[in-house]
Amino acid sequence: MGSVTSSFPPPAPLAASANVRADVYAEAAADPDAFWLRQARRLEWGREPRHGYDGSAFPAVTWFADGTLNVARNCVDRHVEAGLGDKVALLWEGEPGDERRVTYAELAAEVARCAHALTALGVGPGDVVVVYLPVLVETVVVMLACARIGAVHSMVFGGFSAAALRFRVTDGAAKLLVTTDGQYRRGRAVPVKRNADAAVEGVGSVEHVLVVRRTGGEVDWTDGRDVWWHDVVDPQPGTHEAAAFPAESPLMLVYTSGTTGTPKGLLHTMGGYLTQASWTAWACFDHRPDDVYWCTADLAWVTAHTYEVYGPLSNGVTQVLYEGTPDTPEPGRHFAIIAKHGVTVYYTAPTLVRTYMKWGEQVPAAHDLSSLRLLGSVGEAINPEAWRWFHRVIGGGRCPVVDTWWQSETGAAVVAPLPGVTVLKPGSATRALPGMSVRVVDEAGRTCDPDEGGLLVIDRAGPGMARTVWGDPERFVVSYYARFGDRGWYLAGDGARVDADGYVWLQGRVDDVMNVSGHRLSSIELESALVSHPRVAEAGVVGAPDGTTGQAVVAFVVTAGEAAPGEDLDADLRAHVGRELGPVARPREVIVVDELPKTRSGKIMRRLLLDVTAGREPGDTTSLVDPDAFATLAADFRRR
Repeated sequence: MGSVTSSFPPPAPLAASANVRADVYAEAAADPDAFWLRQARRLEWGREPRHGYDGSAFPAVTWFADGTLNVARNCVDRHVEAGLGDKVALLWEGEPGDERRVTYAELAAEVARCAHALTALGVGPGDVVVVYLPVLVETVVVMLACARIGAVHSMVFGGFSAAALRFRVTDGAAKLLVTTDGQYRRGRAVPVKRNADAAVEGVGSVEHVLVVRRTGGEVDWTDGRDVWWHDVVDPQPGTHEAAAFPAESPLMLVYTSGTTGTPKGLLHTMGGYLTQASWTAWACFDHRPDDVYWCTADLAWVTAHTYEVYGPLSNGVTQVLYEGTPDTPEPGRHFAIIAKHGVTVYYTAPTLVRTYMKWGEQVPAAHDLSSLRLLGSVGEAINPEAWRWFHRVIGGGRCPVVDTWWQSETGAAVVAPLPGVTVLKPGSATRALPGMSVRVVDEAGRTCDPDEGGLLVIDRAGPGMARTVWGDPERFVVSYYARFGDRGWYLAGDGARVDADGYVWLQGRVDDVMNVSGHRLSSIELESALVSHPRVAEAGVVGAPDGTTGQAVVAFVVTAGEAAPGEDLDADLRAHVGRELGPVARPREVIVVDELPKTRSGKIMRRLLLDVTAGREPGDTTSLVDPDAFATLAADFRRR
């Protein structure tokens, strides 16, 4: 398994003062339903639920179905009414350097105005609103305004193509599209509305396009359909009476990233989702009244829904939002923001940590990061080497790393440490959180032995789990419950192993586990071995067809540092992997690339690398951050 894993106990001061203590595991295990009902009561309800989980029609389940609430009131109004109106909710940084400080009272007024405007545009409960915006204050406002009036929001990354946007607009039969004239990206203003126009052309369900003015760029305009935000939102009243909706009312559509085919529109509902989002944010990130919290995800990603909007705001937290890229105008922008605002909790993706490693320690060293007390990781398993670097260089060796495993489907974290309780192991997301349970099983459903790789299943889910696939309930059942649904288990699609201490080690998507001469090798373990070499910043590993061994390991790597005279990187890396994992794991090929194909959430789309190595036409690439870079990679590989 490579080098020996170190353990990191919680810092003593954190262990003494943390929001959640060790006895919560036993408490939750004794009566999970009662546990989640207690967490639900952390929220404000119109009618408080007396019943929690109902699985009588499994896999169609409900949580807190006898309760009513308003999600936006829970995130904004109740804090204002509790005397926290002057507390800063959002510290927004634009990429060019402009900024906004928005208090909870100001956010409440903005959400109220937007709620009135949406109603005036004909949006009502159950209507779908697609939001195609960068990270702006208005993006958070429109999400909360949709929740306030019972509309269903569907967030789309502002860098996605017109085709990717159109799919989500048509799949949801959206009534309204919210977009912008342009966005700032890598130091320049990039037009956005032209993609929005192309996406809605001929789509009969779309009645209006609501446009935020961000860059001042020229836009085409369709009278009667297109309306400016400042014309229809700003003049509205700053107060709004919010109705309470049944807990199982639709809240949002979250589309899977497409790593395994056509994206699925996962439907999350109000009460169960907010309960799990709020409690796990408070427990995993140890939210304190004086925290300055920063989740770096784009607001279209599920991580941002849960841990940048609904989780932190329901807990009354002050948080940072940043519009742009981490290297604009120069590497270190994130560290400058941490120092400027005194960020205490920093939650980001392993792919960004590996980018920092490539830049070198001198970049973060130029900034005061002493305010940090917790770090977080999300998106895919973090390589142990990257974990240690993150802990040592960014966290100064003092900040626990909250490595979270969850999915768009689960709505919120499922496997993650409690920072004041859990002994950490670099590269492991540790154990299932209280009130939930996972296991690793073989193809027949037998629980695997310690350190035996298998399929990760959730055998006790939390209330934040998606309820169905929008418009295709059968696909929901087939995708997640066809194999083990008779046992009440959700099939995550990830490979994993559980060690002798009960810690979960993710091994990547099941499709990313390769069979080389009868040996099962996981992409994550191979990539971790490669990243532990000083010349590798990132790696994507797949199993290519091989007539002799069945599959052969092919590694795509992004390099770090400078080449030494006479360096033979291919041979060095193949030998390094052989030493780390054994001769059978040695890559057949090591291919240096400028960039790996990744979704906006930071996941490496190994399926596309597999298509390339197998000589197939690559599948759906609409969810990639940079489809053009992948097209170049594929063309270069074909020419080899």
